Amino acid sequence: MTSAISPGLSAERVAALCGAAAQPLAIRVVAETGSTNDDLLAEVRTLQGPTLLWAQSQTAGRGRAGRSWQAAEGATLTFSLAWKFALPLHALAGLPLAVGVMVAEVLTLYAVDVRLKWPNDLLRDGRKLGGILIETARDGDACWAVIGIGINMARPADEHIAALAAAAPELQADRGQVIAALATALAENLSLFAQQGFAAFASRWNARHAHAGREVNIIDHGEVVHRGCARGVDASGRLLLDTAQGQVAVLAGDVSLRAIE
Repeated sequence: MTSAISPGLSAERVAALCGAAAQPLAIRVVAETGSTNDDLLAEVRTLQGPTLLWAQSQTAGRGRAGRSWQAAEGATLTFSLAWKFALPLHALAGLPLAVGVMVAEVLTLYAVDVRLKWPNDLLRDGRKLGGILIETARDGDACWAVIGIGINMARPADEHIAALAAAAPELQADRGQVIAALATALAENLSLFAQQGFAAFASRWNARHAHAGREVNIIDHGEVVHRGCARGVDASGRLLLDTAQGQVAVLAGDVSLRAIE
């Protein structure tokens, strides 16, 4: 049975710990839900402003391509942030990569060294620490982005998954403080993204590129569509790949990257 929210994890405490940029956020904390992304997507038409929803446990979370992301109480840090952009949908193409930069930079403050796997995974020591899932909803000429973030604080119970996963137990000491730091960084940097797009984050992403200079495969529906040396990302978030046929720029979409050992 999921426990009640302790005062140290309350929305009021998180709000009090946030920096000035995050003060406009409405912050909510729940003991358990199916999916924080689903919850906020269902509400975007009625939200009064940017809203952060943090769940202590999540029973029906999702990753890319509909993969399951289970979040047991105390083992993961899972939350979603609904943010309204006065931009067309295509202008958000590099947003998952930019959010990866924001999260990685905050975790560094807690002595968690994060590398970024294109397009939206957080790695620690070469294994998956967390992921980002962004879903969108139009609102006239504007667009809501619901940014879902999941970070392992303990290894998953499933032995097969645990063998591929990393964890950051450093974050367990004060989860409320970590959420406040992430909320503040997101609020500051999402405003920058709205003004300058991913170009403002490209060099920061490349500085944390997990596969820089390594041979990789790009997989689309189980088929290798590109093979080459990963060189980083361009100003729009496309992965630059040196192949036998020359350099190609790969759009994220539903493709995935696999390192060649």
